[in-house]
Order: sequence, then structure tokens, then C-alpha cells
Amino acid sequence: MRQNARDGGAGIRPEGPGGPWVGETLPRRVLRSETLIVLALSLGASAVSALISFIGAATRPGGLKDQAATLNPSHAPGRPWLDLAWQVFGIATALVPVLLVAHLLTREGAGLRAIGFDRTRPGADLARGVGVAAAIGGTGLFFYLAVRAAGFNLTVVPENLPDVWWRIPVLIASAAQNAVLEEVVVVGYLLRRLGQLGWTPAAALAASAVLRGSYHLYQGIGGLIGNMVMGVVFVLLYRRWGRVGPLVAGHALIDIVAFVGYALLAGSVSWLPTA
Repeated sequence: MRQNARDGGAGIRPEGPGGPWVGETLPRRVLRSETLIVLALSLGASAVSALISFIGAATRPGGLKDQAATLNPSHAPGRPWLDLAWQVFGIATALVPVLLVAHLLTREGAGLRAIGFDRTRPGADLARGVGVAAAIGGTGLFFYLAVRAAGFNLTVVPENLPDVWWRIPVLIASAAQNAVLEEVVVVGYLLRRLGQLGWTPAAALAASAVLRGSYHLYQGIGGLIGNMVMGVVFVLLYRRWGRVGPLVAGHALIDIVAFVGYALLAGSVSWLPTA
């Protein structure tokens, strides 16, 4: 790594692909502030919300597994068209931080291609994503069932949407939105900025993994630990492949199977917990 001393600049070669900076480097204070703003507008705020939610669940009478955490709830029960409007609005606005990240990376002359979120390798990204989903998805399900049975997790209800024509498309879109937001912000963008700010690779990995776990804390201790482990794996894969594309594909597939699978199987199989 190299450091530019001009104006306290963060002239550090960014972590991940994209090569050196194009144009002038930005002061460390600017990079630090923008990173905090991006997190405050997205998953950092979600982490605080998850902590408050977990405290409420943990202090409520009864065990955690007797309480439910619903991921895709209905926003207008009995009014499907209004519900659909709210679902589309929620998915679209959740992606605004990704647009902000794209703007910030473009400003430095890099763009989303610098973190490997582009259409240059769709086949390879999808193939790797399928492998990631197969390896992590099944393990994650068994871990969830175990920690819930032990009383450390709430019952996760992946969806509670009305049985209408747009139910499955909305669940797929929600899964894709989760994947894009989390992998672009928590892996690609955050690791790049922490590298530019002089963090060691180990410290940056820990920060990314802890952040990923923290905004899943609303699910319980299992959600925290399981997603921290997933965060470590995803950072290591990103550093190996230099692209968030496979991580987005893998994450989307995991969530699609969880959301759509629950919609199709809830109440039909005995091993799947329901609220």
C-alpha cells in the first residue's frame, strides 16, 4: 500500500479490483464521513433497529422461539393492489444506497466495476453463485433449526403475503434487493473504503462480518452468529475472486429458496417452523 500525504489524503490503493485511483485522491476525513453516511442510510441503521428489536424480544415474557420475526409482511391486508404498491415502493427505496455507492465510486473514476458488480462475466458469476448458495444455504437451514430448537432464535417467517398473483414475483424481487444491497455495501464498498482508510485486511474482514451479523440480530443469537460466519466466508471469496457479482447471485438464490420455499411449503411439512 502507498499513502499520499497531500491534504491528509487517503491515497491508498483500494482493496479489490479497479487498480489505482483516477484523478485526485480524497482526504481521509471525507472518505470516513461518506462511509458513515452510507451506513447510516442503509445497513448501519438496520443494525441499530435489529438491536432494539432483539432487546424487546429478549425482555418479553416467553422464549425467543415462541416469538416470530417476519421478513416480508403484508403492508395492507385485504387490499392487494395497495399492498403491491407498498411492496414495490419498499424494494425500490431500499436500493437507493446502492445508487449512492455507485455515484461515489463513479466520482473517483472507478464505478461499480471496481468491485466486480457489472455484466462482464454473467456466466461465471452465476455458476459461482450457485456453488455458494448450495454450500451455504443447506448449512444455514440446519443451523437455524438447531439454534431455534435450543431457544436462541426467534421463529423466522420468511413471508406473510396474500395468496395473489404477485406474491412470488415480489418475493423474488425482495430476495434480489437484499442481495444487491448487502453485498455491494457490506462487502464491495465497505472493504474498499476501509482499505483506503488504512485498515488492515483482518480488521476490515471483522468489521464487515460483524456488521452483517448485527443487522440480522432481530432474528436472535443464531441470526447474529450465522450471518457473521457467512460474512467471513463472503469476504474471503470476494478477495479470492475480486468480484461481488457471484456473492450477489449466491445470496439472491439463498433468499429466493427461503422465501419461495416457505410460501410453498409452510404448513405442509412438519420440520418447517411456522408462527
